[in-house]
This record gives sequence, C-alpha cells and structure tokens, in this order.
Amino acid sequence: MEKIRGFEIAKGFEDKNINMPIRKTKNSAGYDVEAAEDCVIPAFKPGQKPTLVKTGLKAYCPPDEFYMLCNRSSNPGKKGLVLANSVGIIDADYYNNPDNDGHFMYAYYNFFDHDVEIKKGDVIGQVIFMKYYVVDDDNATGERVGGFGSTERGNKIE
Repeated sequence: MEKIRGFEIAKGFEDKNINMPIRKTKNSAGYDVEAAEDCVIPAFKPGQKPTLVKTGLKAYCPPDEFYMLCNRSSNPGKKGLVLANSVGIIDADYYNNPDNDGHFMYAYYNFFDHDVEIKKGDVIGQVIFMKYYVVDDDNATGERVGGFGSTERGNKIE
C-alpha cells in the first residue's frame, strides 16, 4: 500500500503502547489523539509557558498538505484547557525532522484555578489533514532543519 497520509509512532515511544488516532464516526473530520503519558497542566499564572502534552506520534502527508492540531470542544468547559496557539499548524516537512522525529505535541494552558491531571490514553485533541495553496508568484525555497518552532530559526535557504 502506498503511503499518502497517516500516523506512526515517534522515536522513543515504540514500547509505550501508543494508540493510533481514530475517527469516531464516518463523517468526523478529526482523528482523536490520546496523551502518551500522564501529565499535570498547572493552573495558569501570568508569564508561564504552555504545557506540552506528548502524543508519542508523528504524522505524514503529501507536500501540499498540512495537519492541524485542534482542541476538543469539551476541553475549555470541562478541563479549562485552551491551546496556546489556538490551532497548531504542522507542515508536511515536520515529519522525520532531525530534532524530534516529527513528534507532535499539544501546547495547553489551563485557565482553571487548580491543576488539571491528564492520564495516558485521555483524548486530548484532534488532528485534521488539509490541503493548502500557494500564490502565483510564490518562491519559497527554504528547507526545514529542525523540529518544534524551527520555521523561524534558521531554515536552510537555497
């Protein structure tokens, strides 16, 4: 079978019993993603960085696609969790990057007044694959040289 888009276990998580994301219904846009391990997301304090919740997963897609990391609709009300960047955009060339193998994580803030515990196997978000388009005079030639947050920090430009 030709690989077009899908999920794989990221390096370092091969023996952690990671479940592959699934769609719960035939008309669901998103694949439900579980936490790879227990973690605590502390109550928000000004100036704190978001908590990265590990998935143990990486994803691949064609060069003209990306995937979005989206919050669960129930997370803000039930757990006080909001994504730090509203929606995470992961480019196709993030897959197998040299920094972290393409391991994607969810960056959450907790707006409750108490810490929120995430257990391994809890559904923490969704992944939605999308096609994108470029403008007529696009001339991007850079290449990814790193992982998380690397788009601005020194992509190789030819």
